[in-house]
Amino acid sequence: MRADLISRAQAGDSDAFRALTEPHRRELHVHCYRMLGSFQDAEDALQDTLLSAWRGLGTFEGRASIRTWLYRIATNRCLSALRSASRRPAKEWDIPGIEPPEPTRLGEVAWLEPYPDELLEDAINLPLGPEARYEQTESISLAFVTALQLLPPRQLAVLVLRDVLGFHARETADMLDTTVDSVKGALKRARVGLQQRRSDSPVAGSPAEDALVAKFVSAYESADIAALVDLLTDDVFMSMPPLPLEYQGRDIVGRFCSDLFGTGRRFHLVPTRANGQPAFGIYLHAQTGVRHGTGLLVLTVAGDRICAMIRFENSVFPSFGLPRSLPGPRDLG
Repeated sequence: MRADLISRAQAGDSDAFRALTEPHRRELHVHCYRMLGSFQDAEDALQDTLLSAWRGLGTFEGRASIRTWLYRIATNRCLSALRSASRRPAKEWDIPGIEPPEPTRLGEVAWLEPYPDELLEDAINLPLGPEARYEQTESISLAFVTALQLLPPRQLAVLVLRDVLGFHARETADMLDTTVDSVKGALKRARVGLQQRRSDSPVAGSPAEDALVAKFVSAYESADIAALVDLLTDDVFMSMPPLPLEYQGRDIVGRFCSDLFGTGRRFHLVPTRANGQPAFGIYLHAQTGVRHGTGLLVLTVAGDRICAMIRFENSVFPSFGLPRSLPGPRDLG
């Protein structure tokens, strides 16, 4: 049946092409996301991949599976994107009336975006190659994806193909038009680079997560700084891509939150999940009663504390099905 689909697709049957590629569409999107760190960039790369596959299907000789062939195209499309000069730059602070504290450091990854959990279910629960080293939930966490973005493009591609997806060295070399020795060398360097960059923070999912998240929502919505800070680890990390500002440590993160709430700003949180982690749409209360979406906050949980908070712009709301604004409580009745 697969051979028949390939023959029909090569003859120009678009339905046969969709039948061949649709089962791999979501996992290819996640693959592009890991490489690019951006949900929207991954969508663009996936569309380019499928268009190239459609145009090049006549050259497919069946020496590799359709899945492997698609991964080859997707990986090279991502490499082209990573090497281009069109990546989005960092932004400047633009919240009026609030002056942020001096950051602990300036982040190197400005284009990071979150990935909705509801789109992950059919993409990461797949059989992996025998040489995969990472759990799929770990390899989609924000800490892991961020660390990947700091690797050179070729090393990034090799590490994802070998250690995340478990492709053999020969398959990886064929995908990248290089040698097995080159793949082995790149993988060795990538592992060292990733280990230097990775956070040791565990992926969310502890048994106490629901209780911790409930306490966080209560403290955040009531602007209770003391209660909020009490939920953070001593070395908690906070960033706000595409702003380059990064903060490390309970005191400075608490000071940032205090400045944010100290102007009388109050927020409503709408729960969701991103990258296997608890997340919230943040909505600012306006004097009119309407609550305007200002961003998406993703938490990383370590035991009974929060070890990282990453805030993204409200431009990511559509991917999560979040509205740009919410009616005031009186408008609901």
